[in-house]
Amino acid sequence: MTHPMHGANRFKLGIFSANADGGLTLTKVPERWPARWPEIVQVVQMADAAGIEFFLPIARWKGFEGETNSRQHSFETFTFAAALAGVTRNIALFSTVHVPMVHPIFAAKALATVDHASGGRAGLNIVAGWNPDEFAMFGLERTDAPYEQAAEWISLIERLYTAPEPFDFEGKFYSVKGAVTAPKSLQSPRPVVLNAAFSPPGRAFAAAHADYLFTTFVDIEGGRETISDISARAAEAGRSVGTYTTTHVVCRPSQDEAEAYYERYAVTEADQGALDYHTSQKMKHAASHDPETFARHQKRFAGGAGTYPLVGTPEHIAAEMVRMADAGFAGTTVSFVNFLDELPYFLAEVLPLLREAGLRQ
Repeated sequence: MTHPMHGANRFKLGIFSANADGGLTLTKVPERWPARWPEIVQVVQMADAAGIEFFLPIARWKGFEGETNSRQHSFETFTFAAALAGVTRNIALFSTVHVPMVHPIFAAKALATVDHASGGRAGLNIVAGWNPDEFAMFGLERTDAPYEQAAEWISLIERLYTAPEPFDFEGKFYSVKGAVTAPKSLQSPRPVVLNAAFSPPGRAFAAAHADYLFTTFVDIEGGRETISDISARAAEAGRSVGTYTTTHVVCRPSQDEAEAYYERYAVTEADQGALDYHTSQKMKHAASHDPETFARHQKRFAGGAGTYPLVGTPEHIAAEMVRMADAGFAGTTVSFVNFLDELPYFLAEVLPLLREAGLRQ
C-alpha cells in the first residue's frame, strides 16, 4: 500500500499527543484530556475513517509537576502504535522516540513490529530529548552532540534493515557485535521518518536523515524561512525533505466563543506550576522555539506546548491552513483540550472547507 504520508492530499493532517493526559495543554479545566485507552481508540478510529493521514504521540517519561503533573500519564509509543494497528485500517501510526533512551537494535525490532502489524503504516518521529530530569531517570546525562548521536542511531537502524549479514560497528555512541534483526521493515530502507527540530543542528540532521522536518514558528509567514532553509540543506545532500508544523485548535461556531474558551483554559485555568516548570526547562535545555516565543507567548505554552494556535470559526481555521499550505508546509498536526469532544466538529466543519480550497480530496 502507499504510505499515508505519501498520499495525494496537498495538505496532510495528523492528530498529535492523544497518548498523554492533557495532550499538549497545561490546564486545570475539568474536561482536559484524560488519555484513557477506550477513548483514544474512539479518536483514532474517527480520524482513520475521516482520512486523516497520521496519528502522532509524544514521548514523555516524567510529568511537568504543578497541580496536574500533566503528561506523567502517557503511553509508551512503540507499544501504543502496535496496539492501534489492530483497530485501524489506513492511518499512519508514528512512534516518537528519545534517541538516548532507546538502543537502536531494540528500536529496529520494535519499529519493524509496528510496520508488519499495520501493513506498512509505521512511522518514526526522532527526538533528541531535552529534559535532564528524564535523562536522570535512566541514569543518563544529555550529550553535547545530540544530533551526532541521532545520526549514528538512525544509520544503525537502516543498516540493520539492509545488511545481508550480521555486522560489527564501533562508533562514538554505539558499539555492537554481530548486529542483526528480523523481520525487516516493510518500507525501504526504513519507515517514514519525522524529525522534531528547530535549531540549525536539528535542521542539518533532518536534511541528511529525515523525510520530513516537524517544526514550530511564531507566525505563518515566518515559517517560510525554515522551509527555504531545510529545502536548501536537503538539496545539498541530494535529498528532498518536506516540512510539517504543529498547532493546537479551538474550533467553535463563533470567533468570540472560541477566543473566550481559549482565554479560559490557557490563561484563567492554566496550571501555572506546570507552565513554569515546562517553560523554564525548555528555555534552559531545548532549542524547540526561538527566545521571542518563550518571552511573548506564555498562552501558547499553556494552550498547546508553544505550538501555533488555531482559534476561531471553521472558516478562520481553514483559511489559516490555506496560508500554511501557501507558505510551503506539507501539513500540520492538530491537538485539542479534549480530543473526543472536539474532533468531531473539526472533522465535520473544517475538512469540507479544506476540500473546497483544494487542499484535500
